[in-house]
Amino acid sequence: MSPTSRPLRKLGFLTIGLFDGADPRPGHESTLEIIELGERLGFDSAWVRHRHLQYGISSPVAVLAAASQRTSRIELGTAVIPLGWENPLRLAEDLATVDLLSGGRLNPGVSVGPPMHYERVKEALYPDTADVEDFGFERVRRLLDFVRGERASDFSGVEGFEVFADTVQPHSPGLGRRLWYGGGSLRSARWAGEHGMNFLTSSVVKEEQEAGAAEATKAADGTSDFASIQLSHIREFRAHHPDGEAARVSQGLVVVPTDSASPEQRAKYEAYAARRLPRTAAPQGPARLLFAPDLVGTSAELAERLHAHVAFREVDEVAFALPFTFEHEDYVQILTDIATRLGPALGWRPSG
Repeated sequence: MSPTSRPLRKLGFLTIGLFDGADPRPGHESTLEIIELGERLGFDSAWVRHRHLQYGISSPVAVLAAASQRTSRIELGTAVIPLGWENPLRLAEDLATVDLLSGGRLNPGVSVGPPMHYERVKEALYPDTADVEDFGFERVRRLLDFVRGERASDFSGVEGFEVFADTVQPHSPGLGRRLWYGGGSLRSARWAGEHGMNFLTSSVVKEEQEAGAAEATKAADGTSDFASIQLSHIREFRAHHPDGEAARVSQGLVVVPTDSASPEQRAKYEAYAARRLPRTAAPQGPARLLFAPDLVGTSAELAERLHAHVAFREVDEVAFALPFTFEHEDYVQILTDIATRLGPALGWRPSG
């Protein structure tokens, strides 16, 4: 291990939960089986992505409710729920309910911004309020307040035979400390820190230049450097968080070990990474998004590359992302190698 790296304390994984639109149950069942496998292998956390109007998990809270009844130890997270699709009060009720059912293992990750393809879905999603909906940080703040027990109504008491509360019920006392913000900019990192959230980083960041940050995020050849930008976000978050250097950050790169893979699997993994590599060469789109390259190789090779990653060296939690389009048996091999080979090479030891 690099002497400048934090020991890896929590090992997690992230899956998108793809399914066949003509027969969606097997895909959902595969996701639950992968989460069960993760617990058996000793992973600390399992995270699910969120997809609307696509063939991936559209209701991660419901999926994790099912997972909570098929596991007993592993933490269960969302990475991330886009709040533009949600009513914060209703979501707070669902999150608290599943957290209680799981025994306090839920780690909800959220983000803000207009829903994807908003112009095409706004009439279905918000037919009466589409042009006045607020998709900024205020939406997160409302969710935080409701989860943390702030008032949601000006009435409480008995009305006839019914008893009413003025706060979201059920209330799960520890959940407010396990809310995560998924961010890829200095602004989002700062906001998450100021509001006492945890911070999810991923394989996507924004190329941005704030005063004092420009030089720190440039590589030797003058181009933007993904790892340095991500490091600046982690430091910005912790600089504004009440817990300082102890504030929780989880990194979510695509990492694919090949130790026990068949020759056919290795070829497929390498081809997948090669197809996605061109997008990492320069910022993409109007938002100037930078993508990290997918990491494929033996656990020894991956550990060396991760220890050279300046942002990885400042985190002690990871949620390695499983590639989107692989088969169930591929995920079994990848997770097994992560838990038995890569994790230990990074200083991690399995739980329970």
